Amino acid sequence: MNGSTAAVVMDGTGVKAVLFDLDNTLIETSRAGAEAIRQTSELLKSTLSLDDSTISIISDKFKQKLFQESFEPLAGRSIDEVRVGHWEESIQEAVGSCSSPSLAAQCYNLWKNSRLQALHLSPEICDLLRQLRRRYKLLLLTNGETQTQREKVEAVGCEEFFDAIVIGGEHVEQKPYVSIFTLCFNMLEVKAKDCIMVGDSLDTDIQGGVNSGVRATVWISRAGGAVPDGSVRPDYTIPTVLDLPVILDQLN
Repeated sequence: MNGSTAAVVMDGTGVKAVLFDLDNTLIETSRAGAEAIRQTSELLKSTLSLDDSTISIISDKFKQKLFQESFEPLAGRSIDEVRVGHWEESIQEAVGSCSSPSLAAQCYNLWKNSRLQALHLSPEICDLLRQLRRRYKLLLLTNGETQTQREKVEAVGCEEFFDAIVIGGEHVEQKPYVSIFTLCFNMLEVKAKDCIMVGDSLDTDIQGGVNSGVRATVWISRAGGAVPDGSVRPDYTIPTVLDLPVILDQLN
């Protein structure tokens, strides 16, 4: 665990609330996504009789379209329709055509359902959240499109662990904007200096925590990597959220 407490506000009072990110902080979304891509690739392989290289190109194109998604209003289209379109475009761009109108929808449904099935809160993290909630107010603050993030929350059954859940897509601004953090503080009836922000993204979680003036920011970096030059610097870096109690003990 790395800690740099010089920038942490210490005023004699303890932490009252913890704000958690969801994806790749409490649940392993990247691993679930990789499993979903694997299963969908098998479907494409058996349906289109393509070589592994072409299947990889289709999958990479789909992942790139996901990455480039805007969370702006979808012009009357549901997120499901948008992502079926991602698969259809990815197949067409790689092979020049889509073998049947329903193939893209099959790919999307398999990818979506297998990803949700692979998501879970580990027993250890469930125990951690139960322990923390005895002492702190807990809030889940996740960026993303509303339906997608709500489906994840439901799939992993995490509502019981939090005093409030805030989905970025339901608001005008998402992390790292101060407005959504202010909303969270108001919901919990705490001040920024009473809270810590825990998440895996330097650009959204840590930057947002710094922007909004939380007591401390905690970066989840499974690889234990150094903070890139020019990036916001977290107050603490840990490889897993399970190490959070040690940091809370220091702050209190």
